[in-house]
Amino acid sequence: MATSKAPISCHVLDTVIGRPGASIKVTLSCLSAPNKQFGSVPHTFTGVTNSDGRIAEWENKFGVEVWSVVNEGSDEDEKNGTTVWSLKFDTEGYYGEGKTFWPYVELTFRVKKGEHYHVPLLLGPYNYTTYRGS
Repeated sequence: MATSKAPISCHVLDTVIGRPGASIKVTLSCLSAPNKQFGSVPHTFTGVTNSDGRIAEWENKFGVEVWSVVNEGSDEDEKNGTTVWSLKFDTEGYYGEGKTFWPYVELTFRVKKGEHYHVPLLLGPYNYTTYRGS
């Protein structure tokens, strides 16, 4: 259970039907080398978008929370206080096999310690757009 709001959130909107993209599996991964404090614990989190197209809570099988990884940073990015992350959306699972050009959409971005990042995905079976939200 999360103790505070995750510093990384996402939102999926299906541009074909003009509604939130519900029940989309999403994987959030820290791609930076982990801080020694976490040892070899994978910094991978999972979630499924709710009826509003949002992830209510990120889960990690080791009990690690997203905010702790962002706040602790990584050994390789310690000097600038940033980490590199990716969001991977299972778009083929949402649209159905062979019904989308994108089996998945993966977005990679840099996160600065102490800031919140909201990443909206405007999704269609043959196109997508994203931006840094607020």
